[in-house]
Amino acid sequence: MSPSERADAARNRRAILAAADELFSRHGVHHVSMNDIATAAGVGKATLFRRFTDRTGLVQALLEPRGTELRDAIRTGPPPLGPGGTPAERLESFVEALFDFVWQNRPLIRALENLRPDAYYTNDVSRIWIDHLTACVAAAAPGRDAEYLAHALLTGLRADIIEYLVHNRGMTRQRVLDGVLDLTRSSIA
Repeated sequence: MSPSERADAARNRRAILAAADELFSRHGVHHVSMNDIATAAGVGKATLFRRFTDRTGLVQALLEPRGTELRDAIRTGPPPLGPGGTPAERLESFVEALFDFVWQNRPLIRALENLRPDAYYTNDVSRIWIDHLTACVAAAAPGRDAEYLAHALLTGLRADIIEYLVHNRGMTRQRVLDGVLDLTRSSIA
């Protein structure tokens, strides 16, 4: 590829992601077609499908950079979210930060949860969360089944569950967060 092709490909990627983000935010992921995104981005459908084979790929591409800040915070940030806090403090701090991440990105995460079986658990970003939850639980509660408990905690942080409790059951966002934190504490007790 020539340098101009690489620059053009990068521009197309940025245009596609910006168009998808705007259309998904405005209309919801399930109400936007790949053709709508290609048109809004000013690219052909073939370009869109070469870059992203489906909506799942687009949703993952939009979520990945949003997770970078949280990933960096757990790897190198200040305690208790970053290294240096006690295992229980790190776990609780991470669960709270992950809850905030899910809350802020719930339309995309809800779409990911429903686009294909197991997508919520098997995408690259969720694998990082599961691995970190597993390590935190293992450090805070040696001898417990850390991998299972990490998956159970991540399930409690699904966007569909959080939205259901807030919008259908009338719970406040704080009450749901407090419940997830109670579940977290009991998992290592």
